[in-house]
Amino acid sequence: MSDLYQPGVTPAHYPQLLEQKCQTLTQRLSEFDPPALEVFASRVTHFRLRAEFRLWHSGDRCFYAMFDPEDRKKPLEVLDFPIASEQINDLMQRLLAELQDNQPLRRKLFQVEFLTTLSGDALITLIYHKKLDADWEVAARALMARMNVAIIGRSRKQKVVLERDYVTEQLSVDGQTYRYRQIEGGFTQPNGEMNQKMLSWARRCSAGIGGDLLELYCGNGNFSIALANCFDRVMATEISKTSVAAAQVNIADNQIDNLIIARLASEDFVQALRGEKQFERLKDVDLSSYDFRTVLVDPPRAGLDDESVKQVQDYDNIIYISCNPETLQANLRLLSQTHTIQRCALFDQFPYTHHIETGVLLTRRPV
Repeated sequence: MSDLYQPGVTPAHYPQLLEQKCQTLTQRLSEFDPPALEVFASRVTHFRLRAEFRLWHSGDRCFYAMFDPEDRKKPLEVLDFPIASEQINDLMQRLLAELQDNQPLRRKLFQVEFLTTLSGDALITLIYHKKLDADWEVAARALMARMNVAIIGRSRKQKVVLERDYVTEQLSVDGQTYRYRQIEGGFTQPNGEMNQKMLSWARRCSAGIGGDLLELYCGNGNFSIALANCFDRVMATEISKTSVAAAQVNIADNQIDNLIIARLASEDFVQALRGEKQFERLKDVDLSSYDFRTVLVDPPRAGLDDESVKQVQDYDNIIYISCNPETLQANLRLLSQTHTIQRCALFDQFPYTHHIETGVLLTRRPV
């Protein structure tokens, strides 16, 4: 549950909470003698583009519920959700009214997930403790028509896609508009406006470097799409099949002709780059022709393992996007042996929580 729902926490506390994050991050980075921290504040309300709730049934009514981490058995009714987008708050109320007397849709429904975009697209996922049958599908299609929103039904070993299982986002970055297919269940940045700021920052970090970019852990191409025109060519890797499929759509939709995304684990790609192993998915790619001067990594919370750190140290410029300042600090202790921090930024993707998103630009130390 967001800390915003804890007693006494309001948007008025946001500047103080953000300052605490700045102090925490500054302290963790202090041993590397970094430049001044660039701070990107979030909107204080309606910034989150996805949300999920338990649906609690009580007699003749049902309601959205969240749980206090200290008492998981006691549901707390959610009447509205001010950190979520205005569109989610609207859909929450409309969907709840539709469910109350609709037994095919309401029966054994235990969770609802909302995925929205800055551009107004939306998708609702209904998750059940029952098999979804023909009666459910008829009712769900009627609901989809009334609400004018895409709907997916899920249950154990079952996924019913009525129209589509994705939304299409449009992001405005440095005067350019980028289109992104975002798959239900896949990773996307939850704070769309902050994502725009983060992409713009990464573009500024890339200005004037030249050469080619390598991106590891590229997801649906969030960074590589926006950075493509900052480099001669971009090579990106991602292991998730659904994310790569979305990325290929995004390449086509944005008419990008200098970006290749391969479905490979980062360690496999490095083996291919070193000539240690060949992969069928790279058979038409001449890796020796690339002039990789920059690598971008956006790893999971566990950060980079020691071998991956050694791999990225091969590049003159490193753009490191981190969702965990603790593992970032550990990685920087190794990276700082060969590189220095030129820029560092805090992106407040998750206001009212302790989560900190960081961007760091490192360049190789002179020999």
